[in-house]
Amino acid sequence: MDNFLYALASVFIVSLISLVGVLLFFFKSKISHETLLILVSFAAGSMLAAAFFDLLPEALAGAPKAAPFFVFGGIILFLFIESFMHWHHCQISKCNVYSKKSVGYMNLVGDGVHNFLDGIIIASAYLVSVPVGIVTTIAIIAHEIPQELGDFAVLLNAGFRKNTALLYNFLSATTAIIGTLAGFFFLSSFEGLIPYATALAAGSLIYISTSDLFPEISKHHDIRHLALQLFFVLVGAGIICLIAAILPA
Repeated sequence: MDNFLYALASVFIVSLISLVGVLLFFFKSKISHETLLILVSFAAGSMLAAAFFDLLPEALAGAPKAAPFFVFGGIILFLFIESFMHWHHCQISKCNVYSKKSVGYMNLVGDGVHNFLDGIIIASAYLVSVPVGIVTTIAIIAHEIPQELGDFAVLLNAGFRKNTALLYNFLSATTAIIGTLAGFFFLSSFEGLIPYATALAAGSLIYISTSDLFPEISKHHDIRHLALQLFFVLVGAGIICLIAAILPA
């Protein structure tokens, strides 16, 4: 029960953090490029560290032979989901017809699916242990802030008013709560699946950081931006490793 309460509290915080992130846009018309660069770099480092140094060791301990295959499966699963969402958007807007409203609504659907899966990741992590759940939640929060900033900007560009975009974006973020509830009760009933779900979660974090975040930060080639990116990638990874070391096993 304690793990469930921790998981529920964590996913509520994740949803609220997304709201805090978009409030930056609500009160400030433009966030600096360097600030976004720092947030994305930090998120990439923290997610990779959580996957490799926390979730993956736990998955290997519970399913040493199968875990690598499920990590691979997690990467493929998120690739499929992202590709499907892009394909579905193209079916609606034909890809060459720019429909701002349809882009905004499809972004909300895609974000809702992604947040639902984040909720499942949080549930599987807390079913391993509270420390693993806390580390994973911190990594997801680090990823959510730049993602939600970007999503909110897409809605504004699609023609939504600020208060409407703020409400829709928050409602989309709350699908993480549904994901945590579904993941927690399903996996609790089938405890033998927890190592496999943990491996899938590790694969999803690896995919998000390498496919979605690193391409964003690798667009900048001047030495100052490269140094800044590398520094905050390492800061993100270092904080996750430090928290994992401090928390009791």
